Amino acid sequence: MSNSAIPTHPEVQVPEPKSRILSAELKNTFAYTRSLGPVLSQFALALRDGRILGSRGADGRVTTPPDEFDPTTGTLTTDLVEVAPVGTIESWSWQPSPVEGQVFDRPFAFALIKLDGADTSLLHAVDVASADDIKVGARVHAVWNAVRTGAITDISHFSLGDAPSDAPAATGDMTVDANGDVIITTPITNSIMHSATESESWYLEGLKEGKLLGGRVQTGEVYFPPRYVSPSDGSPTIERIQLAETGIVTTFCIVNVPFLGQQIKPPYVAAYVLLDGSDIPFLHLILDTPAEDVRMGMRVKAVWRPEDEWDYTMRNISHFAPSGEPDADFESYRNHL
Repeated sequence: MSNSAIPTHPEVQVPEPKSRILSAELKNTFAYTRSLGPVLSQFALALRDGRILGSRGADGRVTTPPDEFDPTTGTLTTDLVEVAPVGTIESWSWQPSPVEGQVFDRPFAFALIKLDGADTSLLHAVDVASADDIKVGARVHAVWNAVRTGAITDISHFSLGDAPSDAPAATGDMTVDANGDVIITTPITNSIMHSATESESWYLEGLKEGKLLGGRVQTGEVYFPPRYVSPSDGSPTIERIQLAETGIVTTFCIVNVPFLGQQIKPPYVAAYVLLDGSDIPFLHLILDTPAEDVRMGMRVKAVWRPEDEWDYTMRNISHFAPSGEPDADFESYRNHL
């Protein structure tokens, strides 16, 4: 075969989607709550008071922020010492385009700052007008926020000059447990713009219209929610199927443990429901019946929220409830567990 027979610019014809492709911003937020422990709690309490602590190790070096455990011996840190709120820039990086959540909405610098009395550097923001105004060896001082909660952001930023800045009277709340340890909550958020596949788009369109649309793949199985391709062999989804609002409980768990943000009072049931006509179950709530009465094989039906609340989401179905029909025989769903 000659080289001339090999296409140099292969092209694949991709057909236009038959359905409107949906896209939306997806934002996941989680409030991470933890204890700072006996060492970092003292660091946090000092920040609230307008002071900065470091830890002295067995080798005599002072680390700021303090190490929870001595880096030389591995033992719990017990020797905490106060360091100065002024120091020297050891290295820096210019931030020409600040992003959301940073301390300034204008250009600034991040710098490693060795505070007087410390042997290590602290990373923080430095407020300067331009990159020409900052250099290694420059002296800086901490500028304190009035609202202080024991976070490193109690120090608003550092400014040029080695004259200490007085910390204003502290406001803000801190949570301290019975052991004297500070409890902090850090919100973690991730936001992405998601574009749905064609099958996902018509599935979501169906939910908006009060329909349960699954997809039949080339090998014959019906998936709900539909898949772009079969997870078993990669065959494409070739047909949309409107499924019944009734199904079978295959497996389930009873939720007895309360947790932060829980919208339903325990106990309640989360179950895998196999819709009539589909080949794979999906997870949803089983309500309107005592949790102890839920069982494998129970026949259930969808309970929809009021139509004016419907959107492009599975939350349009509030939950599933017993349909009153006789339980399904195990053999009818044993291959769908």
